[in-house]
Amino acid sequence: MDNLNRRFALKAGGALGAFGALAAIAPARAQPWTWSPEGSVAGTGSGTDPMYVWDAEADPVIARLIDSGEVPRVNELLRTWTRNGQPLPAGLPTELRDFMEYARQLPHWTDPAKLATAVDFNKKRGLYLGVLYGLASGMMSTVIPKEARAVYYSKGGHDLRDRISKTAKLGYDIGTHNAYAPAGEMVVTCVKTRLAHAGVRHLLPRSPHWKAMATEEIPISQNDMMVTWHSLPTTVMKHLTAWRVPIPGNESDAFLHSWQVAAHMLGIRDEYIPNSWAEADSQAAQVLDPIIAVTPEGTKLADRLLGLGNQLDLSIVTRPVLGAFTRFLLGDRIADGLGIPREPIWDPLLRVSWGPFIAVREGVLAAVPPTQEAYWMFDEFLRQAALIYLADLRMPISIEIPTMNRDLSQPPR
Repeated sequence: MDNLNRRFALKAGGALGAFGALAAIAPARAQPWTWSPEGSVAGTGSGTDPMYVWDAEADPVIARLIDSGEVPRVNELLRTWTRNGQPLPAGLPTELRDFMEYARQLPHWTDPAKLATAVDFNKKRGLYLGVLYGLASGMMSTVIPKEARAVYYSKGGHDLRDRISKTAKLGYDIGTHNAYAPAGEMVVTCVKTRLAHAGVRHLLPRSPHWKAMATEEIPISQNDMMVTWHSLPTTVMKHLTAWRVPIPGNESDAFLHSWQVAAHMLGIRDEYIPNSWAEADSQAAQVLDPIIAVTPEGTKLADRLLGLGNQLDLSIVTRPVLGAFTRFLLGDRIADGLGIPREPIWDPLLRVSWGPFIAVREGVLAAVPPTQEAYWMFDEFLRQAALIYLADLRMPISIEIPTMNRDLSQPPR
């Protein structure tokens, strides 16, 4: 493994040089990158702006694979690789196999005890997490401009439900009792996602539609990945804290650790992964909060996301209710920008009754009889909303390397 690490380090060095040349023509950050790597899990680093760093280990491997026409065969082989401890399938190209053997290794700083505690946290808070991953993080992705454009113009923008199910799989897998264990699936999900991201980086710059709208030369930089990362654990913890859900300190730290390991496995460099919630909030304030904005692509994606409840024929999670919850989570400015109508019943009901509902649910407050019906509706909403994003997980989900961009002449699904 040491030889393999050195081998990829050498490749990474050469690739970073090439990416550095591209950085000269990439768009500048609105504000200088100031977050210190001293606040990362590595505790040190170059301090390089992550907007100009991509995935120097995976990108050249996948680019060559796409250009050689081998991706369909490789995707077929990788469909059989589903468990962390499972050997890689025979017949993979040597370069890809070497990379995947390297990429599937957990970081040396992984703490098994914290991962075990994270399981307890996920068991207790699973219903909240399912809804927040789906609604808070899912809808937030539509107002992260670079992510919205990348999704809309890539293959994932054609079949949004398929794309959502693959994102939901990440949140589901990380919450299982054996997420990173040999029998689990989180390592597989992360490595396959890393391969898919590398494919998008190679293909999307060929899309004239994306190029006409994009503000960068190459999508999904380390900065973009951290933005998406913050839309998941950082955003989830902010909402749980705002809702006053009682969370012991060790469980909070363990939840963060499970996502720190996920960031590493997704190809994010350790020098960009925050080492605490305070550092995560500090970094999010620089990379996520200032860039939230509505785009035409994001508005179209949001409109399709709000219609997912109708596809499953759920009694409570209708478009108006999903719109009201989106407004409750993301605020009036974003909801108005996305064209989400105000709901005269659900908007005030969420504002006034959600906090007491959480208190009742957590045993902090006894239900007041006149409001018991509203609390039942909220509880049913949590259950049904989670179904939107978990329903497809009953079927095998295959995260694959893309071979094409979205064909805008075809109607989306």
